[in-house]
Amino acid sequence: MTAQVDVQFAVDDSTLPTVGDIAFWVDQAMLAAERSGDAEVSVRVVDAAEMRQLNSDFREQDKSTNVLSFPAGQIEGLPADAKQPLGDIVICAAVVSDEASQQGKALSDHWAHMIVHGTLHLLGFDHVEDFDATEMEGLEARILVGQGLANPYGESP
Repeated sequence: MTAQVDVQFAVDDSTLPTVGDIAFWVDQAMLAAERSGDAEVSVRVVDAAEMRQLNSDFREQDKSTNVLSFPAGQIEGLPADAKQPLGDIVICAAVVSDEASQQGKALSDHWAHMIVHGTLHLLGFDHVEDFDATEMEGLEARILVGQGLANPYGESP
């Protein structure tokens, strides 16, 4: 079973991944994290101004960033057959593009990484502490390399 992924494009850019690609990357992250696909995820692709505002409002950082994740938490009272809302992922197209260029990465590989990274945050993974960062980055690398993409950390997973 795959996750229900709602994708909103708030920017017009011919280099953006397809809805199908985004849904696939969300599913791959959920499978690797051993989570049921019986969930709902929203992904919004935004410009630098919108991302800067969100980052300022929710993280008190007055700058744009590549990806933000907003977990939904447990929602009580849903019908048994309803998909559990997992949360929202917001990605800044301009930052992802700039990072890929600066880091010499294929743009599609970097998009995949950002979607996987954001999904793992929705699933409770974090990278604040070294141990947690090692676990999350290792999982990201295994997911991406398993799909024939480059390891975003440049190492063997």
